[in-house]
Amino acid sequence: MTILKIILLLNFFLTSQAEKDEELYIRINQLGYLPEDSKIAVLFSHNTKPETIQLIQSRSDKLIKEIKPKRMEKENWGGFQYWEADFSEVREEGEYFLQSKRSKTKSPVFKIGNNAFSNHQETLLEFMRQQRCGYNPTLDMVCHQKDGRAFFGPMPDSTFVDLSGGWHDAGDQLKYLITSSYATAHMLMAYKMYPDRFEDKVNALGQAMPNGIPDILDEAKWGLDWIHKMHPAPDQLFHQVADDRDHRGFKIPNKDNSDYGWGENSYRVGYFATGRPQGLMQYQSEATGIANLAGRSAAAMALAAKIWEEDLNDPVFAEKCKKAALSLYALGREKEGYQQGNSYSAPYRYNEETWADDMEWAAAELYKLTGEAKYLDQAKHYALMSNTEDSWTVRDSAAHYQLYPFINMGHYSLHEVADEDFKKTLEGYYLDGIKYTLARAERNPFHIGIPFIWCSNNLLTSLVTQVILYEKMSGDKSFEPFLTAQRDWLFGRNPWGTSMFTGIPEDGEYPVEVHTSTYVLLGMEVPGGLVDGPISRYIYNNLIGLTLHNTDKFERVQNERVVYHDDVGDYSTNEPTMDGTAGAILMMTHFSGKR
Repeated sequence: MTILKIILLLNFFLTSQAEKDEELYIRINQLGYLPEDSKIAVLFSHNTKPETIQLIQSRSDKLIKEIKPKRMEKENWGGFQYWEADFSEVREEGEYFLQSKRSKTKSPVFKIGNNAFSNHQETLLEFMRQQRCGYNPTLDMVCHQKDGRAFFGPMPDSTFVDLSGGWHDAGDQLKYLITSSYATAHMLMAYKMYPDRFEDKVNALGQAMPNGIPDILDEAKWGLDWIHKMHPAPDQLFHQVADDRDHRGFKIPNKDNSDYGWGENSYRVGYFATGRPQGLMQYQSEATGIANLAGRSAAAMALAAKIWEEDLNDPVFAEKCKKAALSLYALGREKEGYQQGNSYSAPYRYNEETWADDMEWAAAELYKLTGEAKYLDQAKHYALMSNTEDSWTVRDSAAHYQLYPFINMGHYSLHEVADEDFKKTLEGYYLDGIKYTLARAERNPFHIGIPFIWCSNNLLTSLVTQVILYEKMSGDKSFEPFLTAQRDWLFGRNPWGTSMFTGIPEDGEYPVEVHTSTYVLLGMEVPGGLVDGPISRYIYNNLIGLTLHNTDKFERVQNERVVYHDDVGDYSTNEPTMDGTAGAILMMTHFSGKR
């Protein structure tokens, strides 16, 4: 190589490095902000000199405000310098962008206004309909009508029991009562809290025609109908259909190549909830009872009984749900403890180890449904058992789904009917978790309070929901800046500048190359799905079978702490999940209109 070529290459390298050092990244909530929200952008660069930031009205290019960024002395993610730009005082509705005064680096355009969140709870329901098993309205086809063949139940192994319906869990096609019971109950709670914020655009099958029922209730009923099937008799409960034999590559649901012993695209195993460890191969689940599943399912049924009786004037279905709520709760009382998910040939499973929170929720809802004092007493008993220690919010790590659900909705439900002293106790449980996560958040530049374990976005939406519920319970609004920072991470105020929901916002940066068959095989981009989210680099480096398919478009902003990829090959951070999406609906609904 000639000296001239060496000099040219050196100059190129030095120029590229200098340009990289000068790059400024501006991170905001791409959807925008409600007028009264805290509005704080995060800026980062390798350059140590901050630039003045301008807030510009996008349509007129009018300068609204100049902001001197404030240096943040936080954990140093990726070797960057970090600043924040606060424009909270701006409340005038409109569309804006941030721009650096010298280099003219621009943020995406965002809204300030009461409609900034644009009714996106309906977008999340669109993704939920894509996850339906049985008739799938997104794909207009029918799948898995032979679910399933029972194992571990009182009937002989391989006996057929109709367990069709429900939702596929994520990019795979397993079905779990663990996640489906929570998704169903969460949607019903969201409707109960915000009954006037849901549209009616589809029928019960998810087809584009109104039926006089809010779409969130159509979706919740899809889950309720499946729970009824999983609870075929008062003393019987199934908890899972299929297992990791499903994981044979990407596939369209009605062409399922998995084989459970009866040929491909045929019968699948249905696991009966016994309250004891289970497994058909070397990997055995842990179990001490079934109250986690029975309790959550009972809460969903009790909520449904009131809604279908009082709001939908359907006493027949309401009575069916009431009977199921009572028998499910009785099962939970009989077999207190938890049942985990089952695996077949891989070590990964849902490791839930909590259950008192679910029984608290069920007992509180049954008290509201029946008025019987024993349920109120039992709800308080279970609340004291679950307290703060069952929550991930006061821990620095947890196993996969160990402390599920990621928020104790029972505390909020019970608070509505508890005496004043016990109300304070319940508020204190939520407050303990908020304070612990706030202390963690104060260490990092994005002010995020969660541990970056697998499905971190589920933790984040649950933390946002917990602060919302705490505000409603206590009237204490002092954590609003913390709440807003957690929410804004999900829509772009993060190192990668991306939303964590597919298709939201429509013209923004969001997950596209998601770990789903519909994208890989059909090229479909279904909006509204919440992806698993960023994970600690340590966990990422120790997972099996992760291979990126493309060059990392976020390479320049990756860091040593947490990693995220918009890549089909990264099932750990870029797989949208059914329960994660459902668990974000209350949060999204809360921000969708004036509070």
